[in-house]
Amino acid sequence: MPPRSTRPTDKFDDDDYPAYTMGRAAEMLGTTPAFLRTLGENRLITPLRSDGGHRRYSRHQLRIAARARELVDQGTKIEDACRIVVLEDQLEEAQRINEELRADRVPAPPAA
Repeated sequence: MPPRSTRPTDKFDDDDYPAYTMGRAAEMLGTTPAFLRTLGENRLITPLRSDGGHRRYSRHQLRIAARARELVDQGTKIEDACRIVVLEDQLEEAQRINEELRADRVPAPPAA
């Protein structure tokens, strides 16, 4: 078997490929299509559309939806769960940027 590239070479390796229908995505998450539509209405995830206009979800989107479902299962309103997931993502990105900036920082020369 040839070595795998670090870049997705096809849709099987692409985390953003919209491979799942709404029904399959809802089944995988153990929820309803209405739940997925509500996530879209709250702009947490935006599924791509097939040529026929059907919603298609990626693995990445399903992970986001699963996090929202965890919060809803804990009693959080769905609108609030969507906002929490967005804020968690923003915090993670800010922390990543801060780490990169710290790693790139050149130490100050010693005082004379």
